[in-house]
Amino acid sequence: MPGNSFGKIFRITTFGESHGPAVGVVVDGVPAGLRLSQEDLEFELSFRRPGRLYVSGRREKDVPEILSGVYNGRTTGSPIAIIVKNTDVISSFYEEVKVKPRPGHADLPFIMRYGYENWDYRGGGRSSARETVGRVAAGAIAKKLLMLHDTWIAGRLKSLGPVDSPPADFLQILCSKYSPVRASDPETEAKFQELVKQATVEGDSYGGVAEIVVKSPPAGLGEPVFDKIKADLAKAILSIPAVTGFEYGLGFQASRMKGSEANDSIVRKGEKLGWRENKSGGILGGITTGEDIVVRCSFKPTSSIRKPQGTVDLRTGEPAEISVLGRHDPAVAIRGVSVAESMVALTLVDHSLRSGVIPPVRLEERQAEVIEDRWRRYMEECRPTAESQS
Repeated sequence: MPGNSFGKIFRITTFGESHGPAVGVVVDGVPAGLRLSQEDLEFELSFRRPGRLYVSGRREKDVPEILSGVYNGRTTGSPIAIIVKNTDVISSFYEEVKVKPRPGHADLPFIMRYGYENWDYRGGGRSSARETVGRVAAGAIAKKLLMLHDTWIAGRLKSLGPVDSPPADFLQILCSKYSPVRASDPETEAKFQELVKQATVEGDSYGGVAEIVVKSPPAGLGEPVFDKIKADLAKAILSIPAVTGFEYGLGFQASRMKGSEANDSIVRKGEKLGWRENKSGGILGGITTGEDIVVRCSFKPTSSIRKPQGTVDLRTGEPAEISVLGRHDPAVAIRGVSVAESMVALTLVDHSLRSGVIPPVRLEERQAEVIEDRWRRYMEECRPTAESQS
């Protein structure tokens, strides 16, 4: 089963299955000298973690353990291995799945490719979104490295089912990570919550659209032919389980416009040139412009639902029904926002290392201090106080 790695210089390899002992990631290409702690990883993982209101009831603490690549609190330049143990596994929920492939899932394609006897049906095995724990842990490192350029990445749930969000500024999007449904304003949050409650009662699910914004990205990332930054971002985003579509800037809306409407005027911004409205979402010719990068991706409704669905009993070959039991997200897009943020970060940091925007071998002490200071501000931004949580 190849294809478990992503990136060229900043390269990650994820491992583990949904109901195995652990999941994790090996991160290669991290420059020496970056201050890195368990707390850094836990911060990002906390926004993807299940066992909270409106998401999967699987109660995983998602505590990362750094096995290598860090000494005295700093990266050494060697591969960083991170594991997160699976502590709340209930495989008995999947006994029916063993003989009845679930509609909308990778069950039947896995059987076709690898053989029934080699298929780990427990929680979807390798095809489970549990695999994305490693991506988010690696994404924390990528996000932190990008702080050298003062590049911040934030995401929100732009829409859920039929409900759309109004436009939001970067701070609102950044603060949405503390919303239980990743909404960027209180009114939308209430509407999202009602939809999730409705889906839970009905044994159904909803799809949604995540929007990721990159503030102050380096200009000049990406190559003009096959390694376009938009192409690598598309691969990164579309590799996420349940993602069905990708766009940036005007996206599909541009196909319904005239050139005079879609083109963006070039203007002077202080001592630099830029674009009046950033209609291109920070990317032109496959290269970053230095304007904010704006990407969106669609998540399909969670395939595991209690409503009866048609399938085939593998023992008899006859038509059958399955009602999927277990603990599943009523809207996988909610936790998917964190994964999408991480994949954007991984793509940008890899290109930053390839272009020399980030030193590929080691960070100077001054650079490490700048990163640490900005990262601490990022971690504290929007953090709810004890009073606001009560």
